[in-house]
Amino acid sequence: MTILKKAKDKLYIGYNRVGHGVYALIKVFMHWRTPITITGEGSIARLPEILAACRAKHPLLVTDPFLAENLAPGLERVLAGANVAYTVFSDVAPNPTILNCENARDVYLAEGCDSFIALGGGAPMDTAKACGAFVAFPKKDTRSFRSTFGVPRRIPPLIAIPTTAGTGSETTLAAVIVDERTRHKYALMDPHLMPLYAVLDPTLTVGLPPSVTATTGMDSLVHALEAYFSRSNSTRETNQLAEDAVRIVFRFLERAYNDPHDMEARAQMQIGANKAGFAFSRVGVGNVHAIAHTLGGLYNTPHGLANAVILPYILRDYGPVVHKKLAHLSESLGLKFDGTEAERAEAFIEEVEAMNERMGIPKSFDFIRDEDVEQMITWAMHEANPVYPVPQVYTRDHFRAVIEQIRTPQ
Repeated sequence: MTILKKAKDKLYIGYNRVGHGVYALIKVFMHWRTPITITGEGSIARLPEILAACRAKHPLLVTDPFLAENLAPGLERVLAGANVAYTVFSDVAPNPTILNCENARDVYLAEGCDSFIALGGGAPMDTAKACGAFVAFPKKDTRSFRSTFGVPRRIPPLIAIPTTAGTGSETTLAAVIVDERTRHKYALMDPHLMPLYAVLDPTLTVGLPPSVTATTGMDSLVHALEAYFSRSNSTRETNQLAEDAVRIVFRFLERAYNDPHDMEARAQMQIGANKAGFAFSRVGVGNVHAIAHTLGGLYNTPHGLANAVILPYILRDYGPVVHKKLAHLSESLGLKFDGTEAERAEAFIEEVEAMNERMGIPKSFDFIRDEDVEQMITWAMHEANPVYPVPQVYTRDHFRAVIEQIRTPQ
């Protein structure tokens, strides 16, 4: 590396650190709220009561085709039993596109809806949030909703009902969508996108395939860890929530994976995902997400799967800058009490890898095409820098090196 290249990289890193500080300062003055959360088995029965509290009379139920057939009928019976009018939009893709959200908006307006119920994982919730933004700004070009804090108006009431325990989207300010023209996956982030209510009913997660339980659960672990590593935005509250979420995942995820009817494990995983979602909404995520979103856009890779595979590589790559926090987690989880800080941190990373292996999550992605790597780097850099307060700012060469590890068969 030439002296000039080193100087340019150092300047780039410094510029992004200044950006992190600016975003941290902005967040200090933001008005944060927490969705009203309803928990417990059978809690979807309270949906008519929640709609009444929102003064909502005709919600758009946003879900995906599988859930529309398997879980939505139970929810629809609750609404019909209370004489609540509703319309169903079930054309949500695993990685929702701008067109998906535009179609949902068109149905919302045509049917005279006044609110949203998002039933599912991150995809239906992201679709409902983005659709809400499009409804709130009907004259704005939908492709212009790209900036952070770019939705300066409250969207219609949104009730989020997760059927997975991973995304935490029911408590976040983000909606991640794909531009189907370019395959670029990006996030809309604004407090106005946060749901008004979150309904955590663990019975809705019982029918999840084990692989989805595994990858969505690891998704919540990534959310917790990236919030925990925040360089400039973290608070005592977000750190505690992140630590709580990590402990919940380590204790209950494999129980839920091995026994779909373990209701304690499923309820706890929902709580863990919720805590992790709350934490990363306040402080941001990091380089794991920046790379994972490129895989979702280019290859339609499920987000939780992408995060789960990438996580160990990033943890190990960060090295000493995260050793202290990883060592603390390792001790609190009972993984390793002695040895150096680096050894205790490595014990944590090795256990993450072991969890992935026990749940059948692959170690790498062999489908990443050579011709896509430079585009992945560009998108990842644009997403992460300077918004994400990462423990280590990645330059172009650094992103390339990590992506090459992820695509190399292990």
